[in-house]
Amino acid sequence: MDRDTLAPSEFAPRTTYLNTASTGLLPARAAAAVTEATNAMAAGLSADMFEDVEAARASFARLAGVPARRVAAGASVAVHAGLVAASLPDGAEVLVAEGDFSSLVNPFHVRRDLKVRTVPLESLAGAVRPDTALVAVSSVQSADGRRADLDAIGAAARAYGARTLVDASQSVGWLPLEASAYDYTVAVAFKWLMGPRGVAFMVVPDNLGGLTPTSAGWVSGERPWDSCYGQITELAHSARRFDESPSLLAYVGARRSLELVEEVGVAAIGAHDLALAERYRTGLAELGHEPVAAPGSPIVSVPGLGHRQGELSRAGVQVSDRAGNLRTAFHLYNAPADVDRLLEVLAEG
Repeated sequence: MDRDTLAPSEFAPRTTYLNTASTGLLPARAAAAVTEATNAMAAGLSADMFEDVEAARASFARLAGVPARRVAAGASVAVHAGLVAASLPDGAEVLVAEGDFSSLVNPFHVRRDLKVRTVPLESLAGAVRPDTALVAVSSVQSADGRRADLDAIGAAARAYGARTLVDASQSVGWLPLEASAYDYTVAVAFKWLMGPRGVAFMVVPDNLGGLTPTSAGWVSGERPWDSCYGQITELAHSARRFDESPSLLAYVGARRSLELVEEVGVAAIGAHDLALAERYRTGLAELGHEPVAAPGSPIVSVPGLGHRQGELSRAGVQVSDRAGNLRTAFHLYNAPADVDRLLEVLAEG
C-alpha cells in the first residue's frame, strides 16, 4: 500500500495502527540501535549508553524550549509527580481535573494530609483560589483527547501564587511545548515521542523548584562515578539531581526516536496528525456518530463504541477502549488510507 506518511522509511506497520495514545510505534532506527546495543551487551562489549541518556535529555530539552540543565531523566510520570507531592506543605490544596490520568494525580492522593480538589477540566482555571498551592493537569486528556486551556490555567495560578504541574505525555511530539510557562512539566516518551517504555522527563525551574531529591542515587551526584559508595556529598547542580538510575537500553532507543521527531518537526507532525483526525471526524458524522468534542486534538474518542475495540482488532485495526469510548489516535506514520479502513470496518457493524 502506498503510504502518505511523514517518515515512510522508518515504519512498516503490519496493522492499521491507530493507538499512539497508548503506545507509539518504534522507528526503525530506534529498533536497530536497541538491537545493536543488546547484542553488544550479550557479547560482553562495552558501550557508553550514558551518552544516549544525555543526548536524549538534550533532545527533549530542545523540544520543551528549555536548557538541558533543567531536565531530569527518569522512567515514569508517577515518580516525578511524587517529587512535587513530597515538596508540598501539610494541608496544601492541590487542584486537579476530573478523570485525569492516575499517574499524575494519585501521588497527591496518597499523601493523606493534602487536600486534593477535583473539578471538571473546563472549570479548572476558574476553580483556582487563594489557598490553592498547586494545579496539576494533563495538557491533553488521555481518555478523550480534550485539550486543557493551559494559558488560562497558568494565568489563574499566577494570580493566586499557585504552582503548576503539566503532564505533556499526550501532547509532546505533535503539539509545541513551552515548558518555561509552567513550574514543572513531565512526560513519558513511549507515546507521541515513539520511544521505548522506561523513559520519562521532568522539567524543573532553574532554582530547582524547591524539590527534594528523595530518590537520589549515585547518578544524582555532581560526579556520578565518584558517588557510587556511601553518602553523596555533592548532588548535581542541575535537574540531574532528580534523575532515576536510567534504563539504558530504553534510552538508546529514545535517543533515536527523539532525533526523528526533531528531524520531521513538531509543527509538521501536528498538522499531519490533525488533518487525519479531521478526516475521521467527518467520516464519523456521515456514519451518524458524534465524538467527544476535542478540537485541535489528534485523539478522537466516540462514546458508546468502546465495545467494538475487539472487533476492530480482529480486523487488523488497532485502537483502544477507554472509559467506554472508542479512542483513536493519529500520528506521523498514519495515512488517509488508515482513516478510511477504520471507517470501513465501523460501517460494517
